[in-house]
Amino acid sequence: MEATTSNEYGFCRDGKVYIKAFLNFPEREIGFVRNTEQEALQYFVNRFELAKKKVADLSHEVKEVQNKGSFLTKVVQMKAYLAEFDGLGDFKPLFDELEKIEEYLRSLIQQNQVKNLEIKRALIEDAKNAAHGDDVLLATEQLVEIKSKWVKTGPVDRQFQDELTDTFQAILEAFFLRRRVYFEEKNRIIDEKIAKLQGFIDGVHQLRKAPDIDDSVGKVKELQKEWKTVLGLPPKKQSMLWKNFKKANDMFFEKYNRIKGIEVKPRIDPRMQELVAMTQELESKLTDQINMPAIADKAKAYLVKWKEITAQMKSLDRSLAERFRTICDKIFEMNYLLRVISYRHPALNDKPRIEQLKIMINQMDYMTKKERSELESFIAQAEQDRQMEEKPIQSKINTQKRKISMKEILLTGFKAELDQLLNA
Repeated sequence: MEATTSNEYGFCRDGKVYIKAFLNFPEREIGFVRNTEQEALQYFVNRFELAKKKVADLSHEVKEVQNKGSFLTKVVQMKAYLAEFDGLGDFKPLFDELEKIEEYLRSLIQQNQVKNLEIKRALIEDAKNAAHGDDVLLATEQLVEIKSKWVKTGPVDRQFQDELTDTFQAILEAFFLRRRVYFEEKNRIIDEKIAKLQGFIDGVHQLRKAPDIDDSVGKVKELQKEWKTVLGLPPKKQSMLWKNFKKANDMFFEKYNRIKGIEVKPRIDPRMQELVAMTQELESKLTDQINMPAIADKAKAYLVKWKEITAQMKSLDRSLAERFRTICDKIFEMNYLLRVISYRHPALNDKPRIEQLKIMINQMDYMTKKERSELESFIAQAEQDRQMEEKPIQSKINTQKRKISMKEILLTGFKAELDQLLNA
């Protein structure tokens, strides 16, 4: 039966809409006539705009994106989509555009594959050189980096893909097998050294129980010399074994000294003695109000000296450090208090002690309350600004809290002294 209504690209027949044959595609049914045949044809003419837009969008994407090769599949899929698209229009320019894009992408992919082939062959040579290096740890780092580059490098032509992958993988597998053997041997040597050092420790304990203590002394000293020749253990393990060895030696020589009647005076680190002396000196000067400015200057100098000395020491008594820091803080707060009071009471030191204390208590109480109020406002603002977790903010808060704490300690001391004088 002949078509009743048609246009350049399609026609209607028996209530159905057909697309005419074009390129290598035969005519086929694409829809139904719902109202009039003219309206049905126009609907599919309008719908053809969707196909044009999809091709235009794909063409634009290919021009804009950096990884163009990934769009080849989309182009092939778009050609299949157009072949079955239900619309009426000139499909030939659309297929021509897609063919042009596909040809361009295949050429580009081929170029990239040639380039990738060169890169992967170079990476294989780099992997071979790294894998044969004497430094296993360095070789491991190099191979990990090379593998990362390999993964990031795009595909090569299929005829080379399997061979390249197998070659590269074989290099890695051979190296990591050698690496495993290397570390097994290294661990075996470490275990032997640990066993040897543990044997020294056990030997010292056995020598401590031996009947001939004089003969044992020489043997213990020989073990001490041998200990120094055993190197190359992990630091934590070496430290733990050394502590046990030192403890065994201390126990041995404690027994030796006891048998021989030798009194061993504990060795005091002269640096520690100096730290204690500085702390005690400052503590003795806290009540010297007249010379407080000079004492504060000395405390500042001692702070610098303290840092220089402690930087050379492996460990420090925390209680001593806190004691020193506390006396310095008290001196600084005391000096500040006396300086503030001097503006209104320049002859403070000439007044009776009770009057001095009353003036000092009033001023210190005022400063403490003022600083506490300022700190509370600062913390509230920091919380509002969500800055409480920042290190500079926390550092400032902690410093202010310490200053307020020192003021309160001094204030308590003043009050206690005043009560004692009033009740005397």
